[in-house]
Amino acid sequence: MSDIHPSAVVQDGAKLGTNVKIAAFAFVSSKAVLEDDVEIMQGAGVYGDTLVGEGTKIYPYAIIGMPPQDIGHKAEDDVKVRIGKRNILREFVTVNAGTIHGGGTTRIGNDCFIMIYSHIAHDCQVGDSVIMANNATLAGHVEIGSHTVIGGLTPIHQFVKIGEGCMIGGASAISQDIPPFCMAEGNRAVVKGLNAVGIKRRFEKGDIRALQSAYRKLFRSGLPIKDVAQELMKNEKNEKVKQMCIFILETKRGIPYERKK
Repeated sequence: MSDIHPSAVVQDGAKLGTNVKIAAFAFVSSKAVLEDDVEIMQGAGVYGDTLVGEGTKIYPYAIIGMPPQDIGHKAEDDVKVRIGKRNILREFVTVNAGTIHGGGTTRIGNDCFIMIYSHIAHDCQVGDSVIMANNATLAGHVEIGSHTVIGGLTPIHQFVKIGEGCMIGGASAISQDIPPFCMAEGNRAVVKGLNAVGIKRRFEKGDIRALQSAYRKLFRSGLPIKDVAQELMKNEKNEKVKQMCIFILETKRGIPYERKK
């Protein structure tokens, strides 16, 4: 049984789970799927081929699933938005559908908190338990690893990858890739250290010590970080360090950090 306000527009063909709530003046498209316990608040819109996962709450005037802001997009393109479970998308958040040349689907994982006026552009891939503070904006094709926090008023350039468990400072501007478990800030942002608070909350002491040691070798030795990462991979047993090194070796946009003088 769903609770739909009389002034809401739910087009024929929309699929609603149980206990779905749709408030006054909200809109749900014919291709939308709202799973159990989804709540669409006043004036919010769910457009196009969009799936909203169980328990997700979309706050007033958020707009989800509109076509991509991409000049190559055609109205007939088969593009989608896929949103996981238990997410919170606050007021005026926008999430655009993907593009054909970018894979066709914009994705948000589970348990994310997307704050007021944040924007997730076409083909972005956002992991689980990501926090985006007010006015954080992702350009097209951005990848955000799980358990990452993005500070308010921070824009992230298209095709940038942010690794798992990062902390991005507020009012930063990110134009290059940020490795897992790191903290970055500034305009343009550079890696400033490990995300100490984040890794202490999630990891055992052995993992923390291994990451601290690897970070010093990678970013404080004065040697090219890809050479150091390649050397670490030869004998490294810690999976978190391997994850950081693989990210560094695979980056296409480069890693921004302050070179040792």
